[in-house]
Amino acid sequence: MELFYRVFQGMGIFSACPTPVVQGLAMFTIALVLLLGVAVAVMIFSLAERKVAGFMQSRYGPMYVGRWHGILQPIADGIKFLLKEDIAPAAADKPLWRAAPVVVFTGAFLSYAVLPFGPSFVGAKLDLGLFYAFAASSLVVIGIIMAGWGSNNKWSLYGAMRGAAQVVSYEIPLTLSVIPVIMGVGSLNMGTITQAQGGWIFNWHVFNPIFLIAFLLYFIASLAEIARIPFDLPESESELVAGYHTEYTGMKFAFFMLGEYAEMFAVAAIAVTVFLGGWYSGIPVIDHIIPAPVIFVGKSVVLVFVHMWLRWTLPRYRVDQLMVLCWKVLLPFGLVLLLVYGLIKVLF
Repeated sequence: MELFYRVFQGMGIFSACPTPVVQGLAMFTIALVLLLGVAVAVMIFSLAERKVAGFMQSRYGPMYVGRWHGILQPIADGIKFLLKEDIAPAAADKPLWRAAPVVVFTGAFLSYAVLPFGPSFVGAKLDLGLFYAFAASSLVVIGIIMAGWGSNNKWSLYGAMRGAAQVVSYEIPLTLSVIPVIMGVGSLNMGTITQAQGGWIFNWHVFNPIFLIAFLLYFIASLAEIARIPFDLPESESELVAGYHTEYTGMKFAFFMLGEYAEMFAVAAIAVTVFLGGWYSGIPVIDHIIPAPVIFVGKSVVLVFVHMWLRWTLPRYRVDQLMVLCWKVLLPFGLVLLLVYGLIKVLF
C-alpha cells in the first residue's frame, strides 16, 4: 500500500489530488494487481496439477494445445468456459444461485490483502492481519451453502452441508495451530511475525519443536479447510456427482475453480508467513540478491505442489473418519500444544 501510494503521490498528474483520492487509487491498483496475479497463478496451477497427476500416474497430461507440453491448455480452458452455455435450473433460487460463485471466490481473495509478499509489498498492514485472513476465508462456507441451497438439488445440498460441517469444524484446529506462534511473537501482524524469523534459517519458527508440531497440525487442517483430497468430501465426485457445484456451467463453474486454487495458495502463503520465514530465504546474503516477493512466492508454490502431490497419492476419507480426525485427534492435540507452550512461556 505504502509503495503504491508513494508512486502515485510522486506522479505529477496526482500531486494536486487530495490524500484520500491518492490512497483510493493505490488501493484499487493493489486489488487489480492481486486479481490479475491470482488469475495467472490459477492458470499455471491448473496446468501444473494435470502435469503432476500425469507424472504420478505414468501418463503425459495435456500435450497438444500450444505444442510445447500443452502450455496453452489453460487459455483453451478459459475460452471454453467463456463459450459454454450458461444453464440455470428452472427451480433454482436464482439470486442465491448466481451469487454463490462470486461469494466463494471473494472469500478466498480477501485474505490476499494482508499477505506480506515483502517488507513493502503488502496491501494492508493490519495489526489483526492473521485474524482477518482467517475471518475472510470463512466467507467461503457461506458461498458453498448458497450454492447447495440455491441449486434446489438434493445432491448439491448434501455436498453443501458436508462442506459447511467440514470447514466450520476444521477452522478450530487450524486457528489453534497458529496461537502458539502468536503467543511467542506477541502480535497478530503478519509482517511482525515474519520479521521475528529474520536472519538465518534456524530462526524460522518451524525449527522450534513445538512450532514444528503446530505446523504439521496447521497443514493437515488447511487441507481439510480448502477441501483438498484426502478431505474433498464437499465435492466427492463418486458419491455426489461434484457436490455443491453440480448445477453450474461455464464461467460460474470457473469461479468455483478460481476460488479453490486461490484459497490453496492463500493457506500456503499463511503457512510460509507463520512458520517458514516469510520473505526471508534463511541465508542473509541471498536476501540481498533475490527480491523478497520472489522468495515468498517460491516457498508458497512449493507448498502448493505438496497439496497437488498429496491429492494424487492419498485415498479419500469417509465422512465419519473426517470428523473423528478433527474432533478426537486434531482438536485435543491443538489444545494440549497450546497448554504446553503456555506453561513454557510462564515458567521460562
